[in-house]
Amino acid sequence: MVRLVSAVWSPDPADVVGLPRRHRQPCRYDAFVPDTLVGREVVLPADVIADVSDAERAVQALNTSDLPYRGYEAIARLLLRAEAVASSRIEGLEIGGRRLARADAARAADGSSPDEGAAEVLGNIDAMRAAVDDVARRPRVGVGGILDIHRALLGGTRDASWAGQVRDRQNWIGGSSYNPCRADFVPPPPGEVPALLDDLAAYLESDWHSPLVQAAIAHAQFETIHPFADGNGRTGRALIHVVLTRRGLSPRHVPPISLVLATRSADYVAGLTAYRADGLADWIAVFAAATTEACERVAGLTTGLADLRQRWRAAVGALRAGSTTAQLIDEVLPQAPVLTVAQLVRLTGRSAQAVNQAVDRLHAAGILRQTTAGRRNRAFEVDGLIDLITGFERSLASPAGDTAVEPPARPVPRRPGR
Repeated sequence: MVRLVSAVWSPDPADVVGLPRRHRQPCRYDAFVPDTLVGREVVLPADVIADVSDAERAVQALNTSDLPYRGYEAIARLLLRAEAVASSRIEGLEIGGRRLARADAARAADGSSPDEGAAEVLGNIDAMRAAVDDVARRPRVGVGGILDIHRALLGGTRDASWAGQVRDRQNWIGGSSYNPCRADFVPPPPGEVPALLDDLAAYLESDWHSPLVQAAIAHAQFETIHPFADGNGRTGRALIHVVLTRRGLSPRHVPPISLVLATRSADYVAGLTAYRADGLADWIAVFAAATTEACERVAGLTTGLADLRQRWRAAVGALRAGSTTAQLIDEVLPQAPVLTVAQLVRLTGRSAQAVNQAVDRLHAAGILRQTTAGRRNRAFEVDGLIDLITGFERSLASPAGDTAVEPPARPVPRRPGR
């Protein structure tokens, strides 16, 4: 049963040196302990069942239908990149798309990372991808899998000392920074956390509920437990990917559900609050609506990529089917905004001579713009791709799906400059 644990906050004297007296006084608070998940019956009203069905069909369509171009892996990378970079921006890392793309190309070219800020964001992207790919494909997630996700996401950051460690102190959300007595929400006491994580891990192995319902419940339960001193948001977002991938609903592309939830933050907070107050159906409805919207936004991105490909084809003129130039346009260029010739050779499987000839043709047509990557490597920026990706990220942050109609509801990348 859901219960509240009443406790008195007595701050550590070392933590309150120099603080006003009112922040140094003991005070009473109530910590929330959620019901366990294993064996929980879920009964949803007809309208929410319909919302869930619509959302799952949208995810299935995203993963099984023929997209407007053949770059399936490119779509997956773009979506994961947007999610991981948004997590980085929450940490205050404002790195533009062009700067990030050049740093990524430099790292691929010679392993260099002269741009420390961009390198940190790239590390976040790598950790997000690795955590999802690794944990989602394990025979069992277990508590160890949850800890590994957290360890991967925080490793190499300023919070690395906490990576993979369950908290041993009370934490809270909102209110004062000094004590939990006026917090918006106080998660379970640290002594309750191990058993709740065990229960969550067991629930992740089940198939009692549909994939989308399981992802929604697992995410809400994780955020309610708030088992880590920091990094709970990032780990909870990755957990959505893990559930949908493991259950087979999204083997190729997980739509950016959490980015839509972050944009509609009032609905998100209200949904989590309802979940904790026995309003599971309200939370599931919020999550399903965000999923459907995320899929619709991705459809716009794929259309934009298809339009961009057509623009490239028109610029370069007649193409021989199966040529290196055609392969670059149709399959390779959408995969990264900045690429070196060595990368293009690896991605196409063609000879360096064939790739260089194709690059010269694409450069002459204005499809590739020469830049540098790393210490001395010649690289090329793909025409229009950074603008498209940035526009997509910005649109996800607008409740109307267009920042020209309604401004962003959360931090977003600036419009790209040259």
